[in-house]
Amino acid sequence: MRPSDMKKPAGLALAFSAILSASAAIAEPMHGIAMYGDPALPPDFASLPYANPDAPKGGRIVTGQVGSFDSLNPHIRRGTVPWQLRFLAYESLMGRSWDEPFSLYGLLAESIETGPNREWVEFVLREEARFSDGSPVTVEDVMWTYETLGTEGHPRYHGAWKKIATMEQTGERSIRFTFNVEDRELPLVLGLRPILKKAQWEGKEFTESGLDIVPIGTAPYVVDEFEAGRFINLKRNPDYWGKDLGLRRGVANLDEVRIEFFSDGTAMFEAFKAGELNSNREFNPQKWEQQYDFPAIDSGDVVKTVIRHQRPSGITGFVMNTRREPFRDWRVRDALIHAFNFEFINQAQTGGKQHRITSYFSNSVLGMRSGPAEGRVQELLAPFSEELLPGALEGYALPVSDGSARNRANIRAALDLLEEAGWTVDSDGRLKNADGRPFEFEILLRQGSAELKAIIDIYVESLKRLGIETVVTTADSAQYSERTDVYDFDMTYYRRALSLSPGNEQNLYWGSDGVEKPGSRNWMGMDSPATEAMINEILNARNRDDFIAATRALDRILTTGRYVIPISQWPVSHLAHDRRLRFPDRIPIYGDWIVWQPEVWWFEEG
Repeated sequence: MRPSDMKKPAGLALAFSAILSASAAIAEPMHGIAMYGDPALPPDFASLPYANPDAPKGGRIVTGQVGSFDSLNPHIRRGTVPWQLRFLAYESLMGRSWDEPFSLYGLLAESIETGPNREWVEFVLREEARFSDGSPVTVEDVMWTYETLGTEGHPRYHGAWKKIATMEQTGERSIRFTFNVEDRELPLVLGLRPILKKAQWEGKEFTESGLDIVPIGTAPYVVDEFEAGRFINLKRNPDYWGKDLGLRRGVANLDEVRIEFFSDGTAMFEAFKAGELNSNREFNPQKWEQQYDFPAIDSGDVVKTVIRHQRPSGITGFVMNTRREPFRDWRVRDALIHAFNFEFINQAQTGGKQHRITSYFSNSVLGMRSGPAEGRVQELLAPFSEELLPGALEGYALPVSDGSARNRANIRAALDLLEEAGWTVDSDGRLKNADGRPFEFEILLRQGSAELKAIIDIYVESLKRLGIETVVTTADSAQYSERTDVYDFDMTYYRRALSLSPGNEQNLYWGSDGVEKPGSRNWMGMDSPATEAMINEILNARNRDDFIAATRALDRILTTGRYVIPISQWPVSHLAHDRRLRFPDRIPIYGDWIVWQPEVWWFEEG
């Protein structure tokens, strides 16, 4: 879309034109960009520090996933897609180094240039960049992609599109975006947009795509074959255009990446033991110690590997939907957290070996610190003291039980909180409000979640002691996605992975737009001006100290919001795999993250 096609206020356009004129003389193209400071790698870097540029090509990796799929388009809200496609089948203008908190290097683009305040960004495409069918990547493809994703694509793409004042082609292979807001992360966000082939979608409805359109991307891997709900196989493109780039040396070493789908985790584990899968990621440390003793382990054909990382825990647990009563009352949510006997559940499920999530950014430098808010964190939170819930300023920690099944102290605390919120237990042992309405709710789970179901079964018994009746509903993948997309649940399993570089995606996770708009990640329905203010501070921080303070302040608001009953975090990854699947000695700070395994591992006989 040309600037003349975009209906933006004339005054705003003139203002940004003046900025462009003033900054043109001092801006210059760069090979990469960092959120703060300069990227660590020089323009002529040979390979990523955690990749082996001499890795042999060949072999395959076969992993499993619980669930199903009915679409190959990961860029829209409709349908269930193998999540790996978004990262393996597409490329963006810039690529990440997972050994830096947030640095990007030229991928489809050979250079990036920004204004002094990052009020605009310009990319220059590589002349050699190609789609998997051999056709060149053009500025037209890029502009069509950004507009289509920003208007018709998944909601995760909409926020950045709204912040673009103009998008224009400035040369045969160059494109410039000018912004209508101050947001220093935007050049990096736009650099990570997947680039689609415009011609593939001509005459087709982008939002309706399913399994009939096999994506044409620019990535090293292309979709080879698939069977709906059973498997998808990607193969390495021998004519991949970017194999000599520093970002791609020692990457995409495996000839095939295959994902098998299973109805539940037990079936998937049995398939791994039988050799149908050659790599398996284990999330239960007790199972890791006690059940990985099958013949392939004993013979050494399968090895066990532990990978450590330095990234945030994210949030994993059971989210409460505040769009519905009685979850709007924080005291009710706090009571339900007290009733969740993590220590007993952890002992029963993992032998007490799992670590609990203590906050959304725990396990990292970005996590909230214990005790009262201090220094810059306190300064950021102070203007919102009336809105903040208890603990945000004073200090907060999750309730801890004595490890017994009764959990007496926390159950008493939960009853006190419920009574404050207007809920009391009647003579029949049922929890009711002043109108006589019983406290009842549904817990929604995805089909195949056997371990989660075991946790919930224990939790349901605890809730009965409070006089709360629950119904546990299991839905297949399609039904589960449909219901969660429109927030049709009371409580459900919730997982939000968070990185060392939180930014615009935080608005999608916690922003007020997601209260009513379907398809957001804001499943709890939170509407918090303080949260949005902290996200804005993160986006516009001029140095790392301010960025860390803003993130720690955000962490306090999220954690004390009591929206999620946190369960376990994974500060390490447990990977059991064919001994011939190898990886470099250097582990990136993100550890086993996104596509680290299929991207930098290789297959080596012997």
